Amino acid sequence: MNGLIDAISASAIPVLVAGIPLYAFFRKQVPVYEVFVEGAKEGFGIAVGIIPALVGMLVAINMFRASGALDLLASSLDPLLGDMGITPELLALAIVRPLSGSGSLALLADIARSSGPDSLPARIGATLLGSTETTFYVIAVYFGSVGITRFRYAVSAGLIADLAGLVASVLVCRWFFG
Repeated sequence: MNGLIDAISASAIPVLVAGIPLYAFFRKQVPVYEVFVEGAKEGFGIAVGIIPALVGMLVAINMFRASGALDLLASSLDPLLGDMGITPELLALAIVRPLSGSGSLALLADIARSSGPDSLPARIGATLLGSTETTFYVIAVYFGSVGITRFRYAVSAGLIADLAGLVASVLVCRWFFG
């Protein structure tokens, strides 16, 4: 049974990626290649349109980390959050996660390298990455690509969800792994 499930899992995406265009091609109701090229052209235009927002966000994130402000913020909040099991490294991860997926992954790699991949901080960090979202990246890319400019409630809802993910990650991991 596991072999069948593994075979289905390994072939599901390729079958869908090849099957849908083939189905449309044989039905001859949609000019598949022309529609594909038109979609690629629109995708390229969207990518060019969001580059300024992405560059600005990445520069701000790198300045925040390189200046030491992230470490200062994490260490200053440590007395308040340390009793809850949120170390300065995890707090830095929780701060960077809404901004950058790759930056938070690099911080998680540092946590795993310094404390071990099976340590409680690494497990909390991995759970945090899986249960939170890159809120500002999503707003910059997806909202920017369709021209949404009024996103105040989306930011607050996303950050509240990220906070809930942090708290849940700590509680669940401490419960399961001690």
